[in-house]
Amino acid sequence: MATVDEAPVVRPLPLRWRKGLFGELWAEFLGCFILISFGDGVVAMLWALNGSGRSIPTVPKAGAGIFSSHAPLLGSGDWLLITFGWCFAVCFAIYTVGGVTGAHINPAITLGIALRKQMPWSKVVPYWVFQIAGCFVGAALVFLVYNQAINHYDQVNHIIKGTPASLPTYSTFATFPAAYFGSVWGPLCDQIVGTFFLALFVFAVTDQFNMPVGSNLAPLIVGFIVLAIGLSFGANAGYAINPARDFGPRLFAWAAGWKKLAMPGDYVNASGHVIKDYFWVPIVGPLIGAGIAAFFWEGLVRDILRARMAPAPGVEELGETVRDERRAPPEP
Repeated sequence: MATVDEAPVVRPLPLRWRKGLFGELWAEFLGCFILISFGDGVVAMLWALNGSGRSIPTVPKAGAGIFSSHAPLLGSGDWLLITFGWCFAVCFAIYTVGGVTGAHINPAITLGIALRKQMPWSKVVPYWVFQIAGCFVGAALVFLVYNQAINHYDQVNHIIKGTPASLPTYSTFATFPAAYFGSVWGPLCDQIVGTFFLALFVFAVTDQFNMPVGSNLAPLIVGFIVLAIGLSFGANAGYAINPARDFGPRLFAWAAGWKKLAMPGDYVNASGHVIKDYFWVPIVGPLIGAGIAAFFWEGLVRDILRARMAPAPGVEELGETVRDERRAPPEP
Protein backbone atom coordinates (compact mmCIF):
# COMPACT_ATOMS: atom_id res chain seq x y z
CA MET A 1 0.00 0.00 0.00
CA ALA A 2 1.33 3.41 -0.91
CA THR A 3 1.96 5.86 1.90
CA VAL A 4 0.82 9.44 1.84
CA ASP A 5 4.25 10.59 0.71
CA GLU A 6 4.25 8.07 -2.13
CA ALA A 7 0.76 8.95 -3.43
CA PRO A 8 0.73 10.77 -6.76
CA VAL A 9 0.30 14.53 -6.58
CA VAL A 10 -3.16 15.65 -7.60
CA ARG A 11 -2.84 18.74 -9.78
CA PRO A 12 -5.63 21.28 -10.31
CA LEU A 13 -7.61 20.70 -13.44
CA PRO A 14 -6.35 22.91 -16.30
CA LEU A 15 -9.93 24.08 -16.88
CA ARG A 16 -10.29 25.54 -13.38
CA TRP A 17 -9.60 29.13 -14.47
CA ARG A 18 -12.49 28.87 -16.92
CA LYS A 19 -14.95 28.34 -14.08
CA GLY A 20 -14.24 31.69 -12.47
CA LEU A 21 -14.30 35.34 -13.40
CA PHE A 22 -11.61 35.03 -16.05
CA GLY A 23 -13.72 32.54 -17.96
CA GLU A 24 -16.55 35.07 -17.99
CA LEU A 25 -14.20 37.82 -19.13
CA TRP A 26 -12.87 35.65 -21.94
CA ALA A 27 -16.46 34.95 -23.06
CA GLU A 28 -17.24 38.68 -23.16
CA PHE A 29 -14.02 39.34 -25.08
CA LEU A 30 -14.86 36.66 -27.64
CA GLY A 31 -18.46 37.79 -27.97
CA CYS A 32 -17.40 41.38 -28.64
CA PHE A 33 -14.74 40.20 -31.07
CA ILE A 34 -17.41 38.37 -33.08
CA LEU A 35 -19.78 41.32 -32.81
CA ILE A 36 -17.32 43.77 -34.39
CA SER A 37 -15.86 41.29 -36.86
CA PHE A 38 -19.27 40.89 -38.48
CA GLY A 39 -20.73 44.30 -37.62
CA ASP A 40 -17.84 46.41 -38.88
CA GLY A 41 -17.30 43.76 -41.54
CA VAL A 42 -20.67 44.45 -43.15
CA VAL A 43 -19.78 48.15 -43.43
CA ALA A 44 -16.39 47.30 -44.92
CA MET A 45 -18.24 45.20 -47.49
CA LEU A 46 -19.47 48.44 -49.04
CA TRP A 47 -15.93 49.43 -50.01
CA ALA A 48 -15.17 45.91 -51.19
CA LEU A 49 -18.31 45.78 -53.34
CA ASN A 50 -17.57 49.23 -54.71
CA GLY A 51 -14.09 48.28 -55.89
CA SER A 52 -14.61 44.64 -56.77
CA GLY A 53 -16.92 45.18 -59.75
CA ARG A 54 -19.77 43.45 -57.89
CA SER A 55 -21.88 46.58 -57.60
CA ILE A 56 -22.79 49.66 -59.63
CA PRO A 57 -19.95 52.21 -59.33
CA THR A 58 -20.74 55.34 -57.39
CA VAL A 59 -20.17 58.93 -58.44
CA PRO A 60 -16.81 59.94 -56.93
CA LYS A 61 -16.92 63.05 -54.80
CA ALA A 62 -14.43 63.34 -51.97
CA GLY A 63 -15.93 64.30 -48.63
CA ALA A 64 -19.52 63.92 -49.78
CA GLY A 65 -20.33 61.98 -46.65
CA ILE A 66 -21.43 58.44 -46.08
CA PHE A 67 -25.15 59.22 -46.37
CA SER A 68 -24.95 61.29 -49.57
CA SER A 69 -25.80 60.19 -53.08
CA HIS A 70 -22.09 60.27 -53.94
CA ALA A 71 -20.98 57.56 -51.54
CA PRO A 72 -21.62 53.79 -51.46
CA LEU A 73 -24.49 54.29 -49.03
CA LEU A 74 -26.83 55.19 -51.86
CA GLY A 75 -30.08 54.60 -50.05
CA SER A 76 -32.31 52.17 -48.25
CA GLY A 77 -30.76 49.10 -49.85
CA ASP A 78 -27.32 49.76 -48.42
CA TRP A 79 -28.79 50.76 -45.07
CA LEU A 80 -30.72 47.49 -44.94
CA LEU A 81 -27.49 45.63 -45.68
CA ILE A 82 -25.85 47.29 -42.69
CA THR A 83 -28.74 46.87 -40.27
CA PHE A 84 -29.22 43.19 -41.11
CA GLY A 85 -25.46 42.65 -40.86
CA TRP A 86 -25.44 44.05 -37.33
CA CYS A 87 -28.52 41.98 -36.51
CA PHE A 88 -26.73 38.74 -37.36
CA ALA A 89 -23.50 39.93 -35.71
CA VAL A 90 -25.35 40.30 -32.42
CA CYS A 91 -27.26 37.06 -32.91
CA PHE A 92 -24.25 34.82 -33.48
CA ALA A 93 -22.13 36.53 -30.84
CA ILE A 94 -24.82 35.66 -28.29
CA TYR A 95 -25.19 32.10 -29.59
CA THR A 96 -21.43 31.64 -29.21
CA VAL A 97 -20.91 32.81 -25.62
CA GLY A 98 -24.41 33.24 -24.21
CA GLY A 99 -24.14 30.06 -22.20
CA VAL A 100 -21.29 31.54 -20.14
CA THR A 101 -22.40 35.05 -19.20
CA GLY A 102 -25.63 35.55 -21.07
CA ALA A 103 -23.51 37.52 -23.56
CA HIS A 104 -23.78 41.10 -22.39
CA ILE A 105 -21.32 42.17 -25.14
CA ASN A 106 -22.22 45.75 -24.22
CA PRO A 107 -21.09 47.79 -21.20
CA ALA A 108 -24.49 49.48 -21.10
CA ILE A 109 -26.26 46.13 -20.71
CA THR A 110 -23.72 45.12 -18.06
CA LEU A 111 -24.50 48.32 -16.16
CA GLY A 112 -28.24 47.71 -16.46
CA ILE A 113 -27.87 44.16 -15.16
CA ALA A 114 -25.81 45.39 -12.19
CA LEU A 115 -28.40 48.07 -11.42
CA ARG A 116 -31.02 45.33 -11.41
CA LYS A 117 -28.86 43.48 -8.85
CA GLN A 118 -28.41 40.48 -11.12
CA MET A 119 -24.60 40.59 -10.97
CA PRO A 120 -22.06 41.91 -8.44
CA TRP A 121 -20.68 45.39 -8.99
CA SER A 122 -17.14 44.03 -8.64
CA LYS A 123 -17.49 42.44 -12.09
CA VAL A 124 -18.68 45.54 -13.95
CA VAL A 125 -15.35 47.26 -14.68
CA PRO A 126 -13.53 44.01 -15.63
CA TYR A 127 -16.39 43.20 -18.01
CA TRP A 128 -16.09 46.67 -19.55
CA VAL A 129 -12.34 46.33 -20.07
CA PHE A 130 -12.59 42.98 -21.84
CA GLN A 131 -15.58 44.09 -23.91
CA ILE A 132 -13.62 47.09 -25.21
CA ALA A 133 -10.58 44.91 -25.86
CA GLY A 134 -12.65 42.40 -27.83
CA CYS A 135 -14.11 45.18 -29.97
CA PHE A 136 -10.62 46.62 -30.59
CA VAL A 137 -9.30 43.26 -31.80
CA GLY A 138 -12.42 42.71 -33.93
CA ALA A 139 -11.78 46.05 -35.65
CA ALA A 140 -8.18 45.03 -36.26
CA LEU A 141 -9.36 41.85 -37.99
CA VAL A 142 -11.72 43.82 -40.24
CA PHE A 143 -8.88 46.18 -41.14
CA LEU A 144 -6.62 43.22 -41.93
CA VAL A 145 -9.19 41.71 -44.28
CA TYR A 146 -10.50 44.90 -45.91
CA ASN A 147 -7.55 47.29 -45.78
CA GLN A 148 -6.93 47.05 -49.52
CA ALA A 149 -10.59 47.74 -50.33
CA ILE A 150 -10.59 50.77 -48.02
CA ASN A 151 -7.35 52.11 -49.48
CA HIS A 152 -8.64 51.55 -53.02
CA TYR A 153 -11.69 53.70 -52.34
CA ASP A 154 -9.51 56.47 -50.87
CA GLN A 155 -7.10 56.34 -53.80
CA VAL A 156 -9.79 56.39 -56.47
CA ASN A 157 -11.44 59.40 -54.84
CA HIS A 158 -8.12 61.13 -53.95
CA ILE A 159 -8.83 61.02 -50.24
CA ILE A 160 -6.12 61.30 -47.61
CA LYS A 161 -6.76 59.20 -44.54
CA GLY A 162 -7.31 61.30 -41.45
CA THR A 163 -8.74 64.33 -43.28
CA PRO A 164 -12.46 65.22 -43.13
CA ALA A 165 -12.84 63.69 -46.60
CA SER A 166 -11.98 60.27 -45.17
CA LEU A 167 -15.08 60.24 -42.98
CA PRO A 168 -16.81 57.55 -45.11
CA THR A 169 -14.05 54.97 -44.70
CA TYR A 170 -13.53 55.93 -41.04
CA SER A 171 -17.19 55.07 -40.46
CA THR A 172 -16.30 51.45 -41.14
CA PHE A 173 -15.18 51.30 -37.53
CA ALA A 174 -17.02 53.84 -35.37
CA THR A 175 -19.94 56.24 -35.46
CA PHE A 176 -20.33 59.97 -36.06
CA PRO A 177 -23.18 62.53 -35.91
CA ALA A 178 -25.27 63.37 -38.95
CA ALA A 179 -24.29 66.60 -40.72
CA TYR A 180 -27.50 68.40 -39.71
CA PHE A 181 -26.52 68.46 -36.01
CA GLY A 182 -24.90 71.63 -34.72
CA SER A 183 -23.80 70.23 -31.35
CA VAL A 184 -23.44 66.96 -29.46
CA TRP A 185 -26.75 67.28 -27.62
CA GLY A 186 -28.91 65.91 -30.42
CA PRO A 187 -26.75 62.79 -30.88
CA LEU A 188 -26.53 62.37 -27.10
CA CYS A 189 -30.32 62.32 -26.86
CA ASP A 190 -30.41 59.88 -29.78
CA GLN A 191 -28.03 57.48 -28.01
CA ILE A 192 -29.96 57.68 -24.75
CA VAL A 193 -33.24 56.89 -26.49
CA GLY A 194 -31.83 54.11 -28.69
CA THR A 195 -30.09 52.35 -25.82
CA PHE A 196 -33.10 52.77 -23.57
CA PHE A 197 -35.17 50.74 -26.02
CA LEU A 198 -32.36 48.21 -26.53
CA ALA A 199 -31.99 47.53 -22.81
CA LEU A 200 -35.73 47.62 -22.16
CA PHE A 201 -36.47 45.08 -24.87
CA VAL A 202 -33.57 42.83 -23.78
CA PHE A 203 -34.87 42.87 -20.21
CA ALA A 204 -38.38 42.15 -21.49
CA VAL A 205 -37.53 39.10 -23.61
CA THR A 206 -35.23 37.54 -21.01
CA ASP A 207 -37.23 38.10 -17.81
CA GLN A 208 -38.78 34.89 -16.46
CA PHE A 209 -41.68 36.88 -14.98
CA ASN A 210 -42.63 38.15 -18.43
CA MET A 211 -42.80 36.19 -21.70
CA PRO A 212 -39.24 34.89 -22.08
CA VAL A 213 -38.25 33.65 -25.51
CA GLY A 214 -38.35 29.88 -25.79
CA SER A 215 -36.77 27.26 -28.02
CA ASN A 216 -33.33 28.86 -27.71
CA LEU A 217 -34.40 31.75 -29.95
CA ALA A 218 -33.45 34.57 -27.56
CA PRO A 219 -30.22 35.44 -29.47
CA LEU A 220 -32.17 35.80 -32.71
CA ILE A 221 -34.77 38.01 -31.06
CA VAL A 222 -32.07 40.23 -29.53
CA GLY A 223 -30.58 40.52 -33.02
CA PHE A 224 -34.00 41.64 -34.28
CA ILE A 225 -34.10 44.23 -31.49
CA VAL A 226 -30.86 45.72 -32.80
CA LEU A 227 -32.28 45.56 -36.33
CA ALA A 228 -35.41 47.44 -35.25
CA ILE A 229 -33.37 50.17 -33.55
CA GLY A 230 -31.18 50.54 -36.62
CA LEU A 231 -34.22 50.88 -38.85
CA SER A 232 -36.02 53.35 -36.57
CA PHE A 233 -33.23 55.27 -34.84
CA GLY A 234 -30.12 54.63 -36.92
CA ALA A 235 -29.35 57.61 -39.12
CA ASN A 236 -28.92 60.36 -36.51
CA ALA A 237 -25.74 59.00 -34.97
CA GLY A 238 -25.12 55.54 -36.40
CA TYR A 239 -26.89 53.71 -33.53
CA ALA A 240 -23.79 52.75 -31.59
CA ILE A 241 -26.01 51.98 -28.52
CA ASN A 242 -22.95 50.23 -27.09
CA PRO A 243 -19.91 52.02 -25.58
CA ALA A 244 -17.51 49.16 -26.36
CA ARG A 245 -18.80 48.76 -29.91
CA ASP A 246 -17.85 52.39 -30.60
CA PHE A 247 -14.87 53.06 -28.34
CA GLY A 248 -12.83 49.93 -29.09
CA PRO A 249 -12.94 50.32 -32.90
CA ARG A 250 -12.55 54.09 -32.49
CA LEU A 251 -9.25 53.54 -30.69
CA PHE A 252 -8.15 51.22 -33.47
CA ALA A 253 -9.16 53.71 -36.18
CA TRP A 254 -7.13 56.38 -34.39
CA ALA A 255 -4.09 54.08 -34.33
CA ALA A 256 -4.66 53.12 -38.00
CA GLY A 257 -4.39 56.71 -39.20
CA TRP A 258 -7.80 58.37 -39.06
CA LYS A 259 -6.43 60.73 -36.40
CA LYS A 260 -8.85 63.37 -35.08
CA LEU A 261 -11.81 61.86 -36.86
CA ALA A 262 -11.47 58.96 -34.45
CA MET A 263 -9.98 60.57 -31.34
CA PRO A 264 -11.16 62.90 -29.98
CA GLY A 265 -13.79 62.83 -32.73
CA ASP A 266 -13.90 66.15 -34.58
CA TYR A 267 -16.46 66.41 -37.38
CA VAL A 268 -17.59 69.19 -39.71
CA ASN A 269 -21.36 69.60 -40.02
CA ALA A 270 -23.33 70.87 -43.00
CA SER A 271 -22.82 74.51 -41.97
CA GLY A 272 -19.06 74.13 -41.71
CA HIS A 273 -19.15 74.16 -37.91
CA VAL A 274 -16.75 71.72 -36.23
CA ILE A 275 -18.22 69.45 -33.57
CA LYS A 276 -15.32 68.60 -31.29
CA ASP A 277 -14.63 65.82 -28.80
CA TYR A 278 -17.52 63.65 -29.90
CA PHE A 279 -15.96 60.39 -28.65
CA TRP A 280 -17.69 60.54 -25.24
CA VAL A 281 -21.22 60.74 -26.67
CA PRO A 282 -21.50 57.03 -27.72
CA ILE A 283 -20.11 56.13 -24.29
CA VAL A 284 -22.14 58.29 -21.92
CA GLY A 285 -25.40 58.21 -23.89
CA PRO A 286 -25.78 54.41 -23.88
CA LEU A 287 -24.87 54.16 -20.19
CA ILE A 288 -27.54 56.71 -19.30
CA GLY A 289 -30.11 55.02 -21.54
CA ALA A 290 -29.51 51.56 -20.08
CA GLY A 291 -29.58 52.95 -16.54
CA ILE A 292 -32.97 54.55 -17.16
CA ALA A 293 -34.24 51.32 -18.74
CA ALA A 294 -33.15 49.29 -15.69
CA PHE A 295 -35.10 51.49 -13.27
CA PHE A 296 -38.04 51.70 -15.67
CA TRP A 297 -38.27 47.93 -16.06
CA GLU A 298 -37.83 47.11 -12.39
CA GLY A 299 -40.12 49.82 -11.04
CA LEU A 300 -42.82 50.15 -13.68
CA VAL A 301 -43.07 46.76 -15.37
CA ARG A 302 -41.49 43.93 -13.40
CA ASP A 303 -43.22 44.81 -10.13
CA ILE A 304 -46.55 44.64 -11.97
CA LEU A 305 -45.63 41.27 -13.46
CA ARG A 306 -44.71 39.92 -10.03
CA ALA A 307 -47.89 41.25 -8.45
CA ARG A 308 -50.03 39.57 -11.10
CA MET A 309 -48.35 36.18 -10.88
CA ALA A 310 -50.68 33.32 -9.98
CA PRO A 311 -49.97 31.86 -6.54
CA ALA A 312 -48.25 28.54 -6.28
CA PRO A 313 -50.53 25.47 -6.08
CA GLY A 314 -51.91 25.02 -2.59
CA VAL A 315 -51.21 28.62 -1.53
CA GLU A 316 -54.01 31.12 -0.96
CA GLU A 317 -53.61 34.35 -2.93
CA LEU A 318 -54.75 36.47 0.04
CA GLY A 319 -54.65 35.76 3.74
CA GLU A 320 -52.46 35.74 6.80
CA THR A 321 -50.55 33.04 8.57
CA VAL A 322 -52.31 32.02 11.77
CA ARG A 323 -50.20 30.95 14.66
CA ASP A 324 -51.67 28.99 17.59
CA GLU A 325 -50.71 30.95 20.68
CA ARG A 326 -52.21 28.39 23.09
CA ARG A 327 -49.67 26.74 25.29
CA ALA A 328 -49.60 23.02 25.59
CA PRO A 329 -50.51 21.71 29.05
CA PRO A 330 -47.56 20.81 31.23
CA GLU A 331 -46.45 17.23 31.16
CA PRO A 332 -47.41 15.16 34.19
